Amino acid sequence: MHEYDDLVLACFLRQQGRLFPEEVASSPEEAEAFLEECMAVVVDSAEEVRDYFEEEGVDISDFDNILDADEVFEVGDGRYLIVEG
Repeated sequence: MHEYDDLVLACFLRQQGRLFPEEVASSPEEAEAFLEECMAVVVDSAEEVRDYFEEEGVDISDFDNILDADEVFEVGDGRYLIVEG
């Protein structure tokens, strides 16, 4: 089971429109349930974002900056939330 702290949940609630055309969560509880269902991952650095995609076998050579990918959300404290919708 994944646990997402308040900062991660607030980040997702603010930025979910980047990834989804319609709101998928309107409260922290709904956001947490959605992130758990998607098996979203929180990583501690930009390097770990790159490592995550490489481990998943995703070709990231087309990205100038993988941190600009729609599924990567900057939490604001150095961490990143990765949501594969």
